[in-house]
Amino acid sequence: MTISYNKLWKLMIDRKIKKVQLKNMAKLGSTTLAKLGKDEPVSMDVLIRICQSLRVNIGDIMDVNQDDQ
Repeated sequence: MTISYNKLWKLMIDRKIKKVQLKNMAKLGSTTLAKLGKDEPVSMDVLIRICQSLRVNIGDIMDVNQDDQ
């Protein structure tokens, strides 16, 4: 299973929001922002704070893909 936050980055580009602004809006740490950039898992609390800050649903910021094995 892989996680992709490409939807989040596209949304931020469309809204002209920089990573530093997202960090401040959602009260994220640098480590959490780095994990998002590497498509690594983050806590549900983080995802909820991002959704609340951007006023979107979780499906608007991430995808979970099943790996074919």
